[in-house]
Amino acid sequence: MNILGIETSCDETSLSLIKDGEKILNQQTSSSLRYHRKYGGVVPEIASRMHLEVIGFLFEVLWKQSGLTPKDINLVAVTTGPGLLGSLLVGVCFAKAISYALDVSLVGVNHLHGHLYAVFLGEERKKIKFPFIGLVVSGGHTCLFYVRDFLEPYLLGSTLDDACGEVLDKVARVLNLGYPGGPIIERLARKGNPKGIHFNPIKTKNPLDFSFSGVKTAVLYYLKQRGYKIDSLSKSIKVPLGLIRDICASFQEVVFDSLIEKSLLACKLKKVDTVVVGGGVAINNRLREKFFISAKKEKIKVYFSPPQLCLDNASMIAGLGYILFKFGKRDSFTLKIHTD
Repeated sequence: MNILGIETSCDETSLSLIKDGEKILNQQTSSSLRYHRKYGGVVPEIASRMHLEVIGFLFEVLWKQSGLTPKDINLVAVTTGPGLLGSLLVGVCFAKAISYALDVSLVGVNHLHGHLYAVFLGEERKKIKFPFIGLVVSGGHTCLFYVRDFLEPYLLGSTLDDACGEVLDKVARVLNLGYPGGPIIERLARKGNPKGIHFNPIKTKNPLDFSFSGVKTAVLYYLKQRGYKIDSLSKSIKVPLGLIRDICASFQEVVFDSLIEKSLLACKLKKVDTVVVGGGVAINNRLREKFFISAKKEKIKVYFSPPQLCLDNASMIAGLGYILFKFGKRDSFTLKIHTD
């Protein structure tokens, strides 16, 4: 069975062909990141306009490189949310058109659940046993799920303020490091002292919820207390490279500690021994290293999405769409989007 996946929840336009929910036949992805970089974050209108410009072109390239034709599609799976309103509309409208033109079934897919399914497109998919704890950690979301199956993962906790990737971007902006902040902070943190500066994570009423805005504010106050003037409209702040490295390492460490501690706590509370991690931040090597070390001590198995499938992609949407279809899910042309 050949599934066409469509993902346009944020700034990546991605189309993919998957066979039987496992084998990626071809994937085409275009990012509008370069247009957002000067603004320090994603501009929704720019993102939706770029989706409109490239989605048809990617559709044509997909067939040329796969050796198949549109008539070989048996199912269309599309992200319905969460995400940016305009971006989601482009993908869902395109999916409906293809589904109607080819007279094939349509399935809407939750973007967050898709990030968890991305792990099942890797080489270790046969090792993963249900139920498991799923951690989605990205630029827009930080969530913990209890997953018995992919029909209805149960949300255990989520961020009360900034998402993990978002707070990485904001701290990078404070330090004038550029956008996106995650990869830059990871690179600088490698040569910094993760215990050089003490930043306290904020405690939450629900121990499985996350909160990162307080750590971000702590970085801001740390710099102000040392005489650095922070002006969001200028790029005049000049912090010594050694101090920047220590700030990045210490900040990154406390954020990742929170992700790991809460994930392992969820395992204990739900009495499971497996964690699945997906989302853009999951590509970070320091997070992976710390997670494996901590989980091993607790005799918990951890599985990460393949690096090439951590960022938003249509393969995870096509793959999960296939699973949902097998369980009887079908959507009509009244399929709606949801932004959160």
